Amino acid sequence: MTSATSLLSPVEADLRLLTDNLKQLVSARHPILHAAAEYLFGAGGKQLRPAIVLLASRATMPAEEITLRHRRLAEITEMIHTASLVHDDVVDESALRRGIPTVHSHFGNRVAILAGDFLFAQSSWYLANLDNLEVVKLLSEVIMDLAEGEIQQGLSRFSKDLSIDDYLNKSYYKTASLIANSTKAAGVLSGVSPEMAEYLYQYGRHLGLAFQIVDDILDFTGSMESLGKPAGSDLKSGNLTAPVLYALPEQPYLEVLIEREFSQENDIEQALQLVRDSQGIPQARELARENSQKAVEYISHLEAGQPRQVLIDLANYVVSRLS
Repeated sequence: MTSATSLLSPVEADLRLLTDNLKQLVSARHPILHAAAEYLFGAGGKQLRPAIVLLASRATMPAEEITLRHRRLAEITEMIHTASLVHDDVVDESALRRGIPTVHSHFGNRVAILAGDFLFAQSSWYLANLDNLEVVKLLSEVIMDLAEGEIQQGLSRFSKDLSIDDYLNKSYYKTASLIANSTKAAGVLSGVSPEMAEYLYQYGRHLGLAFQIVDDILDFTGSMESLGKPAGSDLKSGNLTAPVLYALPEQPYLEVLIEREFSQENDIEQALQLVRDSQGIPQARELARENSQKAVEYISHLEAGQPRQVLIDLANYVVSRLS
């Protein structure tokens, strides 16, 4: 299977520059932020979100070099994403991310929360300095969506009445909004038509949904080594995702386990097995594939070239992670 790293080779130099800039932007203010920045941005993430922004920028400016504002947008996107992860890990009490200790387990909750707050504030400052009101509105909406998604997830823990539409809405807020709005923002900075900006938005929206659905499937099928956390972590915390929601009508006892919040010994192991023995995972896989295909359809409206092809390949790569 092609790796994300090899797919992103056309913007590899851009991403190296982005990482260096992020460390400088964040770390200059305080020694503890310097340490946190080195830790956050040196943690080996794939940097898919800023890569998509950079690819969309290049795809919408095929005859010109992308501007410093495009690069700053990619940096802002990664700041917002990283800030949300830091806060999510505190809320979820996650000890590991990508197989390494989370910021709060390394520096403590106080520093993690303040580092996340600082990243959100810093991203807002640099966003305002792009001097483009439409882009400011798009990325400001993302920050609201992230909070809304986290609230929705908190309020719907262990809720067996959650629908697939509810799940998709929550997944949009928590994952797809950032990809959708930052991809559209890249087109806005390039001066594309409103119609093309909408295509970019829809590409990011469906790609983000496919990405989240695949992540949720891997919570049942992946290994500790590949996930960087124990399998079933989301389920154990009461976050009911597509495989579970599809499995519920088929596996009535799953509802019993959810209602008692997996409080008895071996409950979580039983629940994982019930989902795996159902059609929940194949149905979720089809949902991911549908969204991946829609992403490809929308991005195909862009002018042909290597950046557009990489964006298409990324949409296909997302579902290939299940192979």
